[in-house]
Amino acid sequence: MSQNRPVYLKLRDQIAAAIIEGVYPEGKMLPSVRALAAEQGANPLTVAKAYQQFQNDGLVEVQRGVGMYVVDGAAERLRERERDQFLREEWPEIRSRMKRLGLDLARLLERG
Repeated sequence: MSQNRPVYLKLRDQIAAAIIEGVYPEGKMLPSVRALAAEQGANPLTVAKAYQQFQNDGLVEVQRGVGMYVVDGAAERLRERERDQFLREEWPEIRSRMKRLGLDLARLLERG
């Protein structure tokens, strides 16, 4: 599934994870498009497209001539979106597989 996703969406997921984990803290500037493209070995237009999604979603703001900054509350909004996506798309399959394998949550938590 992940192999078929467009590169800009994979990049968007990496940036979102970095915001959630505090690599790019709220109120701080994101790397420039060119810097992130060089770091990721990606086309600058691909990075710009990923950044544009964050801007459209109100998770970053642009200060002309300076750069893009992560807005306050962005990490929690991204975390909530990731939770919803996990519960909607991944959890049903995991739960089904657990049932098929005879695993219960309490037993798994004991092992963790």
